[in-house]
Amino acid sequence: MRVISANLNGIRSATTKGFLNWLATQNADVVGVQELKAQAADLTPEMQNPNGLFGYFNYAEKKGYSGVGLYCRRQPDKVIVGLGIADIDSEGRYLEVQFGNLSIISLYLPSGSSSEERQTVKFQFLDHFWPRLAELAASGREVIIMGDWNIAHNEIDLKNWKGNLKNSGFLPEERAWFSKMLSELQWVDIWRTLYPEIPGYSWWSNRGQAYAKDVGWRIDYQIVTPKLAPTATQASIYKNEKFSDHAPLIVDYDYAL
Repeated sequence: MRVISANLNGIRSATTKGFLNWLATQNADVVGVQELKAQAADLTPEMQNPNGLFGYFNYAEKKGYSGVGLYCRRQPDKVIVGLGIADIDSEGRYLEVQFGNLSIISLYLPSGSSSEERQTVKFQFLDHFWPRLAELAASGREVIIMGDWNIAHNEIDLKNWKGNLKNSGFLPEERAWFSKMLSELQWVDIWRTLYPEIPGYSWWSNRGQAYAKDVGWRIDYQIVTPKLAPTATQASIYKNEKFSDHAPLIVDYDYAL
């Protein structure tokens, strides 16, 4: 089973840069996309159901903002749109599909970098999302939560960690929350488990030639349940083409969907 996660920073923009053409070559079973920056009426038929995939979406109420989607090789048994929490769901940040005992989630966690107000929103999201993480962990289901978490967990996860100790995305409180999620709820960070010493950057600022110099952050993850984790055989960050300020994260699982 091949699972791909990609923050598109605008699905229309990423499509013009060849994202859907690339996706057609990947033989993916499930693809999670984040930051659609679009409404249903903005999506062409190709964006809705590319290359034989079935598309499902959770759009933000605000136009040109946020939003998540999932493309599936086969139709899921169930689709869950949102968390049932109004302030989170209005921003289109959670979408889940279920196949038998497997749940796959596309997640777009808020960024707090634009203002103190948005950082407060981010902390509120973390508080509100925790019960769902706990519920999923205790459900007996196998789960993949993929997407843009907007948190670099450890020093290896961003190039300039010393300069970002007081910045959103690498704040002590954010990192502690992430550590607690892994330790207390026993979620598994697939990339770091497979590659303990490879940074795996997936996002680069548009400033200061960050991409050219590989001054990046690892903020895109596939976080999975402990029984599913050992089935992950390999992972990669696709950088041969640039569809967005993020790069797609590809993980192959020895698991039959």
